[in-house]
Amino acid sequence: MEDRGNETTSPSSSNVRRIDPERVRVILATDVGSTTTKAILIKRMENGDYRLVVRGEAPTTVEAPFEDVTLGVKNSVREVEELTGHKILREDGEGIIEPNSDSVGVDLYVSTSSAGGGLQMMVFGVVKVMTAESAERAALGAGAIVMDVVSIDDGRPVHEKIQRIRTLRPDMILLAGGTDGGTITHVVELAELISAAEPRPRLGTTFQLPIVYAGNKDAREHVKKVLGEKFAIKIVDNIRPVLEVENVGPARDAIHELFLEHVMSHAPGYDKLLRWVDAPILPTPGAVGMIIQELAKKYGINVIGTDPGGATTDVFSVFDGRYTKSVSANLGMSYSICNVMKEAGLRNIIRWVPLEVDEADVRNRLRNKMIRPTTIPQTILDLLIEQGVNREGMRLAFEQHKLLARGLRGVQRVRTVSDVFEQETGEETFIDMMRVHIIVGSGGVNAHAPRREQAMLMLIDAFQPEGVTRIAVDSIFMMPHLGVLSTVHPKAALDVFEKDCLIWLGTVISPRGQLKLGEKAMEVKILKGEEEIDLKLNFGELKRIKLGESEEAVIQAKPSKALDLGRGPGREIETKVSGGVAGIVLDARGRPLTLPEDDKLRRKLLLDWFDSIGAYEREVLENYVEPGG
Repeated sequence: MEDRGNETTSPSSSNVRRIDPERVRVILATDVGSTTTKAILIKRMENGDYRLVVRGEAPTTVEAPFEDVTLGVKNSVREVEELTGHKILREDGEGIIEPNSDSVGVDLYVSTSSAGGGLQMMVFGVVKVMTAESAERAALGAGAIVMDVVSIDDGRPVHEKIQRIRTLRPDMILLAGGTDGGTITHVVELAELISAAEPRPRLGTTFQLPIVYAGNKDAREHVKKVLGEKFAIKIVDNIRPVLEVENVGPARDAIHELFLEHVMSHAPGYDKLLRWVDAPILPTPGAVGMIIQELAKKYGINVIGTDPGGATTDVFSVFDGRYTKSVSANLGMSYSICNVMKEAGLRNIIRWVPLEVDEADVRNRLRNKMIRPTTIPQTILDLLIEQGVNREGMRLAFEQHKLLARGLRGVQRVRTVSDVFEQETGEETFIDMMRVHIIVGSGGVNAHAPRREQAMLMLIDAFQPEGVTRIAVDSIFMMPHLGVLSTVHPKAALDVFEKDCLIWLGTVISPRGQLKLGEKAMEVKILKGEEEIDLKLNFGELKRIKLGESEEAVIQAKPSKALDLGRGPGREIETKVSGGVAGIVLDARGRPLTLPEDDKLRRKLLLDWFDSIGAYEREVLENYVEPGG
């Protein structure tokens, strides 16, 4: 048997082989997460399509006492071997076998990683709303968690910035600032700030911290002089060569390269894993964004994706071909669940719970989750509270995402009177929810909701889609695997993504605008083959029509004069929609979605909504008594 894993190739080269997609029959993909390592096996079927065969998982082994990520990788792959009888690992476990027969070896092995906290970066730019913001987009787009953004005008004194740099200990720094040919003083000032702080890397304390410089080209020599001896500096093209242009590609590529060469190679065991894989290891968040981009590109649509994790919530969007990614640090479902409570406010979490609850009790439950992050809900109340946190975490993360999903700051534009008012309200995002075609949810709370209807409603409540929008959920956390796979084999990645990864929950039809509760909102006619369904919805109502994943129907919907479904207030729309596990959801609750201040009325509405969509049974919730209560 041939094998790979013994080569003396340097880790930074990743032992990348040339892959002929036509000859790839068996694919192994792993995601080395912060707590769990997941492996999936993909095979090409007789009809040429690629399908998921099986999934295995094991605890990640990056920390003591193991300190070798390949142990967790091998354990997850051995589970795949046991479930399929397909031989993948060498006899000594120190590498992957090359394909030998239909049941031995793999043609392609790819991996992602967020173990040890993933790629953690600090970003420096001269002006907070211009070059610093562009640099932040570059870092986020490369899959990094941005720990802090430092700029000349961020209002903090120098000593505070220096202390912040020393405390955070990032894996890498991105330094940008100034247009080409402009002033160099402020860029050099930032370089001197970094030099004075002398930050030490989080991993591999004996190596030099990598810095990517992507600022004014005239300042390169000055920056090298200030930072060159203390840091591993890489110089790339300016992120903002002129005010009207944002060029983040070279910076992203450099971040990926330095991530492999300086960060991954010093993490426990990654030097071995880098020799096993056939493509560069990517940070998990960046890989998820790649598969979202592939989906949008294939169908020419606007897509929003979200991945709430234990410590962060990632949001991805592709809108009119423009890709944006954000990582909301400290908005997570376990390690940082109390920060969601702090940022959203406890009342905003409780507003999604249709039961009478004690605020102190809810606060204590969330604190317990933070100190015991691997626990799962044990009662219905636990589940309702967790799903309320999930709604608020995704909502807040999406609000932060929209601050990055906007045009370049500092560019002069010709404005109309309406643009002036828009600028004053801060609504500069180019994301228009009326034109979003698909929302994809990942993360444990969405993927493992006891009922798919619960996931459907959480995504609707958090993102508040308008018009006609399809909703889907990642079934078993395959999006990172498929994202890195898309870099070398897009067909295989999309085949599995659409047929095995995505579970289509259904389509939501929701008008923009406000009315009083109980007022006439819209009339809907649904044509399912020979069947015709006529419905009238009052404002505040939520209704579901069952329509299977493989079924389609024609919808004719006429909103009231104050509401808009995409063609203007009061104008009727007619469109073909696809079904899903939850079917078609008619949402006449208005946009923006607001809940009554009166607790009794709020709980009644929640019970109506949960029952009408099939998320919870009204009788169970109305008669619920907390165990021991």
